[in-house]
Amino acid sequence: MSLQELDRSIIHEGGSVSAKTDEYLRRSGAAAGSWLSRYGLLIAFLALWQAASTAGWINPAVFPSVAAILSALWTGISGGALLDDIAISLQRSGTAFVGAVVLAIPLGLLMGQVRAIENALDPVLQLFRQTSALALYPVFILLLGLGEASKVFVIFWATLFPLLLSTISGVKEVDSKLIEMARVYGASRLTVFRRVVLPGAVPSIFVGLRLSATTALLLLIASEMIGANKGIGFQVMNAQYNFQIPLMFAAIFILAGLGLVSNYALVFAQRRLCRWSDASN
Repeated sequence: MSLQELDRSIIHEGGSVSAKTDEYLRRSGAAAGSWLSRYGLLIAFLALWQAASTAGWINPAVFPSVAAILSALWTGISGGALLDDIAISLQRSGTAFVGAVVLAIPLGLLMGQVRAIENALDPVLQLFRQTSALALYPVFILLLGLGEASKVFVIFWATLFPLLLSTISGVKEVDSKLIEMARVYGASRLTVFRRVVLPGAVPSIFVGLRLSATTALLLLIASEMIGANKGIGFQVMNAQYNFQIPLMFAAIFILAGLGLVSNYALVFAQRRLCRWSDASN
């Protein structure tokens, strides 16, 4: 190889490496910008909270610093106490949520397709839907006692209706022209349901699942604040009674984290199952 050819080769390789480096930096900058645009305000809020509490702009006894909250969170998790509370809370809310899914989705699919069943059940559904689950909690306690059954049932009751109504709405919103086309091509009623109605209703079902998951955590807090001696909701009240404010906020942060994890998990599942649907909202 001549000296000129060697120089051209070095220049070409150097230019290629430089182009790859520029492309990597461009993508990294775009990713960082996207991340900051999404989480920058939250980070700024936490930083302001930390500074305000440390500088005494707000009462640190009422609003402890973020560092103190994270320290209490680490102490509770490493000691195992908060892990037990998390496990118990997840068991309660998970049992109620699964029970609501098992009942609401099949019933919603049936009511959405069979007008007679919907007409028969809709008045009862509307009556119970307008009644707050927390208002009925004393009734559940009288019937089921202060044990696990009443706590699970009040969460189940509250999570049932958002999922049921979303499922019914999803079935009704399926394009009737698609159903007619499937029938014209000789599809049976079961095939139409399996290939047209059910896939068309899945996005609405996932909306109901996300609403129900959020409702399950909200009712979990309320149910554990009454007659419970374990759980994240109990830990919030117990820490407040004992003026362990950093631990109280740590338990609140755990509840927020559980809600975010459950929502992202359902969004991920929706994106996998409904590639034609926008699941980003």
